Amino acid sequence: METQTTTSNLVRPFRVNIPEEALADLHRRIAATRLPDKETVADASQGVQLATMQELVRYWGTDYDWRTCEAKLNALPQFMTEIDGLDIHFIHVRSKHEHALPLIVTHGWPGSVIEQLKIIDPLTNPTAHGASVEDAFHLVIPSLPGYGFSGKPTTTGWNPARIARAWDTLMKRLDYTHYVSQGGDFGAVISEVLARVAPQGLLGIHINLLYTRLPEIAKALRNGDPAPAGLSEQEKAAYDQLNAREGQGRLAMMGTRPQTIGYGLAGDPVSLAAWMLDHDARSLELIERAFDGHPAGLTRDDVLDNITLYWLTNTGASSARLYWEATRGAGLNLIDISIPAAVTVFPDETYRTPRSWAERVYPNLIYFHEVDRGGHFAAWEEPQLFSEEVRAGFRSLR
Repeated sequence: METQTTTSNLVRPFRVNIPEEALADLHRRIAATRLPDKETVADASQGVQLATMQELVRYWGTDYDWRTCEAKLNALPQFMTEIDGLDIHFIHVRSKHEHALPLIVTHGWPGSVIEQLKIIDPLTNPTAHGASVEDAFHLVIPSLPGYGFSGKPTTTGWNPARIARAWDTLMKRLDYTHYVSQGGDFGAVISEVLARVAPQGLLGIHINLLYTRLPEIAKALRNGDPAPAGLSEQEKAAYDQLNAREGQGRLAMMGTRPQTIGYGLAGDPVSLAAWMLDHDARSLELIERAFDGHPAGLTRDDVLDNITLYWLTNTGASSARLYWEATRGAGLNLIDISIPAAVTVFPDETYRTPRSWAERVYPNLIYFHEVDRGGHFAAWEEPQLFSEEVRAGFRSLR
């Protein structure tokens, strides 16, 4: 990785340049992989299935080419800037349309800027994708601290609130006095924090996963109680999805022991891959299809571009620490978000946000739409639909 040396307050160009030896080392480690025995069930209830990992290991070790991904990244305007003592990597693509709306889009875990590559042209060049000039955005896509090419915090305190403040600094540094924010997963958390803080110039947010919990829902989840009385059928279904045990082990490990799991994530690329694949059941099904020869939304190269980025930057542990930070920062249960907010509900998300919850969290809810396809990694899986939703969500704020 190369950057041009300059003073800390300036934005400097960035290009990816992974040494050949790092790729050779990765291939040696993949070739030396020792896989576990086959699961004793016929589904993924014990985790990522052996057949999926066998095909991933085979393809990753013999057919996959990181340089293709590297060239794709280097074809985009990438930059680095120091904020609050930490280098922040970001992609910045300005629309050719003069009155485009500045938009910062934030990924989550186990995502990266690679997750947003497919939405860059639809959002910055809308007339080439069936939309109008009035739908154009200037797009900023940063790498979270400890993720991808951004710097890794060496002290505690880089929680969602601090990241939100850094994002506001970034947008102002790019001379965007007015902007909007979009996010899913941790990107949704950071967008919600931005909306709660409401820095001058933030016009609104669009999220595809509601993280703020209503007080009675948060209390019941915390105590492991049944759904509170009086919920509608849709609200009860959402509560049950939130209360499900799936994924709780992963959240608990990263929220309490990121350093412990980091040894395996830093030492073995296949362990890293399995950990990243096992985010949620519906996303895993989609990824399994890609490695079973029936891709839908994501290809094998899509998946391995993201995993390889984590491996080459050794960010397994540093990315997991964001969960540790989030559990010790400000709570996500404060219903005080008055800034304009838009919500898109994708059907295969980890839970389906009821409109009634969104209306209570966001008194100024300007857009709410349930779409018919897409999941947790919506921008990656369904870039055209995702772009349409972002355009629609922010249209009234232009």
